[in-house]
Amino acid sequence: MSESESKFAPPRRRLVCCPQCGKEAEWSEANPSRPFCSARCKQIDLGAWACGQYLIPASPQDGEPESPPGLFSG
Repeated sequence: MSESESKFAPPRRRLVCCPQCGKEAEWSEANPSRPFCSARCKQIDLGAWACGQYLIPASPQDGEPESPPGLFSG
């Protein structure tokens, strides 16, 4: 601890950017929606996951079918 800091000083607030809207959000137990700024942003992000908006594109390996047999075949 430096001389300018007091051992009685309140801890610094850690702020992060909300991954949904970009607003600053406090990263502490006081914010149950962390890393999001609000429960609304948290729900929007969950909905995006549920709808499949967060996909990692991949190409099938040699000899591997594009989808599991029978799962998406028409």
